[in-house]
Amino acid sequence: MPRSRMDELLTVAEENDGFVTAKQARRAGIVGSVLARLAQRGKLERAARGVYRIPYFPLARFSQYREALLWVGSDDGPENVALSHETALAVYGISDVNPSIVHITIPRQARLRRNQPKWILLHRAGLQANEVIEHEGLPITTVARTIMDVLNSTGRIELVRTAISDARREGYLSKTEADELRQQVNRYVRGLA
Repeated sequence: MPRSRMDELLTVAEENDGFVTAKQARRAGIVGSVLARLAQRGKLERAARGVYRIPYFPLARFSQYREALLWVGSDDGPENVALSHETALAVYGISDVNPSIVHITIPRQARLRRNQPKWILLHRAGLQANEVIEHEGLPITTVARTIMDVLNSTGRIELVRTAISDARREGYLSKTEADELRQQVNRYVRGLA
């Protein structure tokens, strides 16, 4: 039985919590006009510029984060990106933070030529390869990098201390790593005094 365009998109979308980008569709041989027709017929929903969602595909726990990452990478966007800051804390589950926006770190020199959704906050930094891991199938800054990013961008000392304790308890940090992060937090606090 011949495969339909939706079958081809579903194969890609299964790896992305039901989302597919125009770029991914093009790689599968599906042109933009076909995506537009599928969206008009209700077979696809346009989630953001260059990002579509199969409406009957069940949403997963981190679907919003996957959508945000796909939006950043759509239309030849940067590839070396990662969930970061408070969003990374939430994914790791190492604090009681519940961010209302998705934090993503992109390369400093990256240029995005499209309107940024209000629910995504981009941070620009040079992430090293050893500062990004895959967690729950998502690129995310390491726990140590995440904690320091939150400290440096928000100055929320108690949140960072809680995150260090939670990360140690959950096994994300060794005792040595946790102690080193605590020392960095203490130096930060002394710098404020």
